[in-house]
Amino acid sequence: MPITHAKSSIATPISLSQRLIVAVGATLLGLCLVYFAGFSHIEAVHNAAHDTRHSAAFPCH
Repeated sequence: MPITHAKSSIATPISLSQRLIVAVGATLLGLCLVYFAGFSHIEAVHNAAHDTRHSAAFPCH
């Protein structure tokens, strides 16, 4: 059985602009998900979001 060695990987730093792009993208995705769940006409999705807000002690009314 051959012995294999794991390669060491070096993390490359990402620039501020790349971090901002990721942060803005994550924020937009989160806002879209909250908007979809909050205003969904699918009752199960809306109720799940509503119950989750209550279980997290987040006021929603």
